[in-house]
Amino acid sequence: MKKNMSLWILPLVVMLSCSEKSNENYIVIPEPPEPKTYNFATTPSWADEFDVDGLPDVQKWSYDVGSQNNGWGNNELQYYTEARPENVHIADGVLHITALKEEYEGFGYTSARLVSRDKGDFLYGRFVVSAKVPPGKGNWAAAWMLPTDRVYGDWPRSGEIDILEHVGYDQDVVHITVHTEDYNHSIDTQVGSNRKIENATTAFHEYRVDWTPEYIRGFVDNIQIFNFPNEGTGSGVWPFDQKFHWLLNLAIGGDWGGQEGVDDEAFPAQLQIDYVRVYDLLNP
Repeated sequence: MKKNMSLWILPLVVMLSCSEKSNENYIVIPEPPEPKTYNFATTPSWADEFDVDGLPDVQKWSYDVGSQNNGWGNNELQYYTEARPENVHIADGVLHITALKEEYEGFGYTSARLVSRDKGDFLYGRFVVSAKVPPGKGNWAAAWMLPTDRVYGDWPRSGEIDILEHVGYDQDVVHITVHTEDYNHSIDTQVGSNRKIENATTAFHEYRVDWTPEYIRGFVDNIQIFNFPNEGTGSGVWPFDQKFHWLLNLAIGGDWGGQEGVDDEAFPAQLQIDYVRVYDLLNP
């Protein structure tokens, strides 16, 4: 009887011993911290409602003038003009950027590219644009942001934020994207998201980016479709600690917009913008 009891006790001691040893080597992984909650102002600090007919407000907008020969790349086919009513005007509370099929300065198309550089430059905030994009193969509409000072170098090292992009051959699919040195299409590491909207070319929709020190998030009609976190590894991933400015433009053709050719029956084509608004980040 005693012999049998000892046989039962020995395994129990071994089991307890193993259990105690396992507990000593167990690594407790701490719970990740709760992400910071950011708040934005409810009234825009900078905006254009486009409620005065004529040319855009010169206190808010300038123009990039010229063509891909200016070093903008993308092999686009248009020539961007300056304050030319045929290519840009405001009517009935809406900004119209119009692309035309015409011979101009050696190019077969004209359009416009508005920029807020040195007139509206921002670090963090909520950026909103209400827009209706044009249909038709060859059209490439965009509302986006570039760095004002290029502190980290030329594209893509100083970054790019695309709040809205749409190419006409991919009907009603809208894109929100960022570009950095480590994440960009030229090295097949593109970071972005898209959403199918049934009436992107026939109705206005609201496109938005929330830019904070910790993340950039993108929304279409208040539905989040994109999140890009600050990995904390430097400017290769996160050059977004400098001021950026708006760009509004309608390009023709190019490496992306022209992938399925250009339908000349689609012209004149218009990117229409109801408003552009910037809301301050309250607790950066």
